[in-house]
Amino acid sequence: MQTIIVDWDGGKVKLTWMPQMKLTNTLIVTSVHAVCMKDGKVLLSHIKHRGFNYPGGHLETGENIEEAILRESYEEGYVKGTVQYIGAIEVSHKENPSFNSKGKYPVIGYQAFFRMDVLECLPFLREHESCTRIWVEPSEVPFVINDHALTKLILDDALVISSC
Repeated sequence: MQTIIVDWDGGKVKLTWMPQMKLTNTLIVTSVHAVCMKDGKVLLSHIKHRGFNYPGGHLETGENIEEAILRESYEEGYVKGTVQYIGAIEVSHKENPSFNSKGKYPVIGYQAFFRMDVLECLPFLREHESCTRIWVEPSEVPFVINDHALTKLILDDALVISSC
C-alpha cells in the first residue's frame, strides 16, 4: 500500500493504492479504470479536459464493475478484451475541509483498476469523451500521463499479472 495527498479542485484528498484489495458490496466504487495491453504496449486515451490517461469512468445505474470496465474501455479506447482485477485506490475526503457532503461523491470511495488484455482494437470513432488514443511502451507511461504518483504503481502491478 502507498498513500499520497493530492490537490483536487483546491481540496486535499488522500489516495491509497491497495493492490488486490477485495471489493465487497459494502464499498462504494465510484469509478473503474483499465490498463489496456496489446503486443507489450499500453493504451492511453486522451480524455477531453483531462489529458492522457487509462480508459475508465463511472458506473452507470444497474451496471456491475466488470460491465462498467468493458463499456468504458470501449467508449474511451475502442478496444475489447479480457480483464483481470488489479486493485483499488481508496479516495478519502475525511481531511478535506472543502468536501461537499451533499455532492455526488462519498467521504470514502474506491476506484477499481483492471488489466485488460486487448483482443480487438476497433476503429477510433470519437463518439464519446476521448479525442484520440495512443499505444506507448510501459516505460513511457509516466512521461505521458499527467496524473498522481500512484499511476506508476498501478502500471507496475498490471505488468506482473500474466496475460490470459
